[in-house]
Amino acid sequence: MQEFSGNLIEALSRLAFPKIGIIDIIQIALIAFFVYQFMVWIKYTHAYTLLKGILVVLLFILIAYIFRMNTILWIFSNLASTLIVGVIVIFQPELRKVLEQLGQKRIMASLIPFDAGKEVKERFTDKTISELVKACFDMGEVKTGALIVIEQNELLTDYIRTGINLDAILTSQLLINIFEHNTPLHDGAVIVRENRIVAATCYLPLSDNMELSKQLGTRHRAGVGISEQTDSVTIIVSEETGQVSVAQGGKLIRGVNSAKLREILVRAQNKQVVDNSKLRHLLKGRVKHEEAKNNR
Repeated sequence: MQEFSGNLIEALSRLAFPKIGIIDIIQIALIAFFVYQFMVWIKYTHAYTLLKGILVVLLFILIAYIFRMNTILWIFSNLASTLIVGVIVIFQPELRKVLEQLGQKRIMASLIPFDAGKEVKERFTDKTISELVKACFDMGEVKTGALIVIEQNELLTDYIRTGINLDAILTSQLLINIFEHNTPLHDGAVIVRENRIVAATCYLPLSDNMELSKQLGTRHRAGVGISEQTDSVTIIVSEETGQVSVAQGGKLIRGVNSAKLREILVRAQNKQVVDNSKLRHLLKGRVKHEEAKNNR
């Protein structure tokens, strides 16, 4: 046993462990930060599915390398540059979006939260909820059909591209005017991001769910269809009955009242109160402790 311990200590002593300096720690922290930001961004986009496909291809290449499949490796080595360009072209909209978001971020503020007080994080404000509820039931009273898609975690960029960009503050009057009969923007869906209407006349995928009532028209099937493929919340106002319905997670809730619609929107709002003053109070407490110590 002693001989084994001696051999182990001798073997460990021969290992040359790299020296880690301040610059190395900073590099590791920066790489970890950017990898984390990339994973958070990729999770809520359609690029996540493409990324999984790329990982399957890389796994296939690894298997080919392990089993020395030289022909397959030769093909991939010659197509490598073309594949890289293809990936850049495929991810071009997502890459542009993430660079725009990176430019808008307050990086130091997110790393070192010195801001005092409590910060309220929410997808949209209470005023937006009130405007949505008012618009939907005002349109329901006069039987004006409407289709409103509210973006959640997953970006709806692909569907926004199918419509006409507006980028306007959401108000009940604007929504009513958009869906008014015989207006240029009334046909199709409106997509809401945070507190703004980003696009109108957007095309949505129709649901293939055979359990939906045959009485439901294209507007309801489109609302359920987008909720099946994304995590969005969709509000549908029936042109025939004036009823307000909500589609979420592939399920349709028909005939909701204003209180129920407000409840659903409050859940979608995801309001959270974050206390950013903890670090500042901790540092202030430490400074006071040092001052008291020096005054003794």
